[in-house]
Amino acid sequence: MSTSIVKLKCLSHTPLRGLNDPAPGVVAEVDAVIAAARADVEAFDPELIVVFAPDHYNGLFYDLMPPFVIATAAESVADYKTLPGPLSIPDDLALDLVRHVLDSDIDIAMSHRLQVDHGCTQILEEMTGSLTRYPVIPIIINSVAPPFGPYRRVRLLGEAVGRFIAGLGKRVLILGSGGLSHEPPVPVFSGAKPEIAEFLIAGRNPTPEARAARQARTIATGQIFGTPDCDLTPLNEEWDQAFMELLIGKDLSKVDDFEIETISRAAGRSTHEVRTWVAAFAAMSAAGAYEGRRDYYRPVNEWIAGYGVVSAEPASPVPAAG
Repeated sequence: MSTSIVKLKCLSHTPLRGLNDPAPGVVAEVDAVIAAARADVEAFDPELIVVFAPDHYNGLFYDLMPPFVIATAAESVADYKTLPGPLSIPDDLALDLVRHVLDSDIDIAMSHRLQVDHGCTQILEEMTGSLTRYPVIPIIINSVAPPFGPYRRVRLLGEAVGRFIAGLGKRVLILGSGGLSHEPPVPVFSGAKPEIAEFLIAGRNPTPEARAARQARTIATGQIFGTPDCDLTPLNEEWDQAFMELLIGKDLSKVDDFEIETISRAAGRSTHEVRTWVAAFAAMSAAGAYEGRRDYYRPVNEWIAGYGVVSAEPASPVPAAG
């Protein structure tokens, strides 16, 4: 069996793009970076996309909160201006991946009817212009609903997925969606008022009014984020830069020492969406030698995000001595 050719893109996502933008020059800068990344994807023309993504209490709730989920069928909730509709998931191949991950001693849930939000769909739209242009397998990693498993388990999940990808004999694009440092106004279950706790347990399919109110709260936070009027954890450029360098440097075992509470205090509770980047790079490493690069980074308070883009591709073979 031929070996797959694998490439990787990890991008921060932000639901506030187009809703609470920074200066036009910054928007144009990010638009150019995204356009270049999309051109890379289109030139690669993947036969399969595997996307590691978080959920933000849109598809997964505390009535049953799994650490990891592979979807064999999924539909967008179309939050924050993202596209509605189903994703194009090859269900038999997704089931094969479930079996492979389980056989790799990684406990994983599966869903035959998953709802996915901007954490999964925004990156697909930005990289492909669609939810259905390429076959895609979504893998959701719990990144906002404590308690979290250790980062070591996320790395092992990614490695198991990477071994599966390597044996497909396809052009495969790995996407990681989320991060970097950020702390939007996501509610916390511990100590929550009864109505908030009920939403976090079973808040599926909210009314349009409830979804609009949730969006309005996020926009309002973006308008004051990073100022003395906002008590949420500020962006942490130093943490973001060090994390990206760790991935590019290929010493992924260092994530095994990550302490969840330390990251939350230093960079924000939702920074744990970088778990998707860890899984993506771990999959890339298991698929073969790679070279990574940082394409872009800028902290953007208006988007409540340390906004970064990182890529990786197979390492070039070393020329033989002449």
